[in-house]
Amino acid sequence: DNKKSRIRHLAKTFTWRVIASATTFTLFYIFTEDVKSAGVVTTIEFFLKMLFYYMHERAWFKYGRLGEMTNIDTY
Repeated sequence: DNKKSRIRHLAKTFTWRVIASATTFTLFYIFTEDVKSAGVVTTIEFFLKMLFYYMHERAWFKYGRLGEMTNIDTY
């Protein structure tokens, strides 16, 4: 169902962004030792990459047929 898939894609998008953004923050802080800059970069990439990931998920849902088995008889 399309509504359930949108909710699932949004949930996956958000949870992945939390994990990935924590990684970005950690790496940025390790290399710069600047908490404020790490926070700014992480905030920007959080929302931008979340949008791109969601669009990617929706495109795969709508157009991606890789690995689907359709109209194949099994013996």
